Amino acid sequence: MSKDSVYFQLTSLELQQWQAAMQRCPTFLNRTTKKFQKKVNKIIPEKVHLVITKAIKEITRGVIFGAGFTTLARKEKRPLEEIESKVKERINFYSSSAAVEGAATGFGGFLLSLADFPLWLSLKMKMLFEIASRYGHDTKDYKERVYILHIFQLTFSSQERRNEVYSQIENWEETAEKLPEDLHEFDWRTFQLEYRDYIDLAKLLQLIPGVGAIAGAYVNHKLTNKLGNTAVNAYRMRRSEFRKQKLLR
Repeated sequence: MSKDSVYFQLTSLELQQWQAAMQRCPTFLNRTTKKFQKKVNKIIPEKVHLVITKAIKEITRGVIFGAGFTTLARKEKRPLEEIESKVKERINFYSSSAAVEGAATGFGGFLLSLADFPLWLSLKMKMLFEIASRYGHDTKDYKERVYILHIFQLTFSSQERRNEVYSQIENWEETAEKLPEDLHEFDWRTFQLEYRDYIDLAKLLQLIPGVGAIAGAYVNHKLTNKLGNTAVNAYRMRRSEFRKQKLLR
């Protein structure tokens, strides 16, 4: 068995495990956590909520319209293992950068912690654009940018919402054809609320003096890495060798 074949078999198993996780039914713990997050949201100062909401709106708007996020697609054909070796290097880079940024803002107390949300969100989005490019997708394409938003939702949503988003990217050709021409029709409200509910609980410790820097570094690194791994599997799903394997099952 060739090296490429061994790598393909390993990544196929990883993809199947990830797909199963994306399609799990919400557990009692999932539902309970969601309720708890809603209660936590009521405790967090409204000022914090406003900063988060504004950051999400501005950065996601930049994803669609901002030239600064555009990354040239790498169209040359390369072995999957070579592509993913580079992708994992970039995930490690962005995860480490996010950890440093989270530690710095967490160390600075409440006000600097507020700055963490737009900075970290920008890092995550830039990473997704770079990963898309590595897999050969043109991020100038509006539909590719919407796909990036779907990857974001897969990572930072409740299990119930994750199930819905996964079904959309599993049949991406059909989903892409039905995308609204007017971007205002995109469900931005759900996008924001799911992200806020997911992140608020994890980031709450960053606002606490003394442990903010440690919490900021840990959470930023862990969740940025999780987002990168989600992107890897989401783009594997669109590669011909994995699609062929699905048809043969």
